[in-house]
Amino acid sequence: MPPITYLECSRCHAHTSAETPQTVCQQCKTQPAGSLFVRYDLSHLKGSKAPDVIGKGAEGPWAGMWRYRSVLPDVTPVTLGEGWTPMLKSTRHCGAYVKEEGANPTGTFKARGLAMAVTMAKHYGLGKLAVPSAGNAAGALAAYAAAAGIEAHIFMPLDVPFANYVEAIAYGAHVELVNGLISDCARIVQERKQQEGWFDISTLKEPFRVEGKKTMGYELVEQLGWEYPDAVFYPTGGGVGLIGMWKAFEEMEELGWVRPGKRPKMIAVQSSGCAPVVRAYDDGAKVSTMWQDAATFAAGLRVPKPYGDSIILDIVRASDGLAMAVSDDEILASILDWARNEGIFLSPEGASVTAAYDKLLANGYLRPSDRVVLFNTGAGLKYTDVTAEAMKLKRPAAQ
Repeated sequence: MPPITYLECSRCHAHTSAETPQTVCQQCKTQPAGSLFVRYDLSHLKGSKAPDVIGKGAEGPWAGMWRYRSVLPDVTPVTLGEGWTPMLKSTRHCGAYVKEEGANPTGTFKARGLAMAVTMAKHYGLGKLAVPSAGNAAGALAAYAAAAGIEAHIFMPLDVPFANYVEAIAYGAHVELVNGLISDCARIVQERKQQEGWFDISTLKEPFRVEGKKTMGYELVEQLGWEYPDAVFYPTGGGVGLIGMWKAFEEMEELGWVRPGKRPKMIAVQSSGCAPVVRAYDDGAKVSTMWQDAATFAAGLRVPKPYGDSIILDIVRASDGLAMAVSDDEILASILDWARNEGIFLSPEGASVTAAYDKLLANGYLRPSDRVVLFNTGAGLKYTDVTAEAMKLKRPAAQ
């Protein structure tokens, strides 16, 4: 396993030791402080071939994302079988693949980041973790904290999909529903964490959720024969997965594990009811501004101002990609289209990217033959209540 050399600030590039738990950069002279990225000494892997390295040292019959232990921290995993999710080829679009993250434990991609964050929390001996969540991070934290024997303190908007609330309670987490948005939940964590003794593992406010999410980048490249696709569509709330995949591409190129070529266009997709990154992208801005009156039934996209907005925008632009928004009506139509024609029940967030893909095919930005990866970040069944409401569907009365 590679040793962690240091943690590097995404803004001021200052180095910090990883010997003790860290949150955000303490050396930034302006606010908000930069997120910290994990940097390894990968010199011993240079010149190696990926198939000779991947999967080595993984334990048990299902390594999942820990098949990439050679580029992850050298710790004992807290695992529930996350990662190595299917790459489903569309039956209608010759170039499109759906990365089915709903196959993860707790039914969403959040399992990857929280598995790694909780693993490191246990490694550091932390006893209480807190997170604000639009829903799915709550369930994932609750599950992995239960597996690790760590207290989980969770704050979610009152109107999250009911499955998120049920699972967090079932796993034994301390749950508080907040009459507001994820930004309001984040404020509560910030105000109370010192007094309560919580370690804050909010999006991009600790270094290791990115490390878990970066495994999506390794996986999609490996599953495509160690070649980049032409584009990656990613539903963007907090954007950790997009940031993590870009970090994975950087590491794979450093190691020579990916065939040379242009990195994929990164397409960041949001709902038109909450699209701060899209607005900043369209305006040529470096950061977003708070989105007022955020509203969308794609709960994971209801993030009024992502903490890592500047990083997301930099990646989208560096990749010659796009930030684009679709409406809730388009999201619902895409859920039904893919369910009825491909047998895939997408999450609303996942359907935002399939809707965006259809639009970019229609306007000629992409060709049908372009190889693209569409991230379905959660199982559609976790959203039964909100999707049924959007469909105006109610349980029939008994006859």
